[in-house]
Amino acid sequence: MGADGANASPATRAILVGVDFGPGASFDPTLEELALLASSAGDEPVARVTAKRRSPDAALFVGSGKADEIKALVQDTQAHGVIFDQALSPVQQRNLERHLGVPVSDRTALILDIFAARARSHEGKLQVELAQLQYIATRLVRRWSHLERQTGGIGLRGGPGETQIELDRRMIGERIKSVKQRLEKVKRQRGTQRRARERRGVFRVSLVGYTNAGKSTLFNALTKARSYAADQLFATLDTTTRALWLQDAAASVSLSDTVGFIRDLPHKLVEAFQATLSEAADADLLLHVIDASSPNLHEQQQEVERVLVEIGAERVPQILVYNKIDLLDEDQQPRSPCDMVELAPGLQCPRVFVSAVAGTGLDHLRSTIAQAVGNSVSHTAHASTSGAEPNSFLPA
Repeated sequence: MGADGANASPATRAILVGVDFGPGASFDPTLEELALLASSAGDEPVARVTAKRRSPDAALFVGSGKADEIKALVQDTQAHGVIFDQALSPVQQRNLERHLGVPVSDRTALILDIFAARARSHEGKLQVELAQLQYIATRLVRRWSHLERQTGGIGLRGGPGETQIELDRRMIGERIKSVKQRLEKVKRQRGTQRRARERRGVFRVSLVGYTNAGKSTLFNALTKARSYAADQLFATLDTTTRALWLQDAAASVSLSDTVGFIRDLPHKLVEAFQATLSEAADADLLLHVIDASSPNLHEQQQEVERVLVEIGAERVPQILVYNKIDLLDEDQQPRSPCDMVELAPGLQCPRVFVSAVAGTGLDHLRSTIAQAVGNSVSHTAHASTSGAEPNSFLPA
């Protein structure tokens, strides 16, 4: 449970805690997404606690009264740990563990744990390791009693009087440097591959979307691939690329499935996955997959748009793909298989309704992608003859 609870026994029964800090702060009153994350990490949520505060308590995050309430609940439910839906400071985490008597984790550690368990490729494992090391490095200050021991002397690690905590910090710093160098090499390799695709004139399409929106299922349906897809958060971490033949364009495009986004995705994780996420930033077109059946689809769409800005992909043209329409009631079904919506003031964007599982709407999606390819070719040709810089375009 959580990367920072590694020295304790793994928790199986967990209490979930969320705090509402008012307007402008992320808060899920149901804690449903945190419960899904916990289940994905192998924990069993046994109780949920919410609180309302104007600001976090410096020592215990939730304040002493609520901390006492959670402690009683831990004893009543025989929970093995507590998971907070917001990020905790190292001091808050340490104080809560002492107060509650069980390991405490936060949303960031939980997501890192899931990523560590799901990464399959060499690159993915390196990216997760970097994010975990950066997270742990901030939590070494007086985190464990053994870190305060002095080491040094003949035949011992470290210099004279060097504390264990200083040694650990130095070792982590060296490992971070090594992992960053290896990731930089991967980034250069990706750049070489990308330039080769550009020389071949390959049109690049990337799937993006909130985690569990059905990106991998849609990817498999479009390309007849067999990538792993499951009804769980972060089922896919590693980028997969396949060729997609478009009959209407009489051409193939490169289609890539990327890691899903989520609310409050740790910044260090976005930073670590920069090489993978560059697939989206370097794409010619994004298929923004949205779970049409989710009650939070608008918030999820906004979160994806926010991360796209963070990775420099906000100007890449999009097609909004509303997936899982097979889960909608009859009165919620779309009137048309595709239409246009305003993504931003004066910026029109195609929207296509599909069910990747049932295959509904996939022909309309292929046609819309083909139209984007055609528009791109004509726009590039016009820009090259007129000497103008190509601008972001969207299919009309």
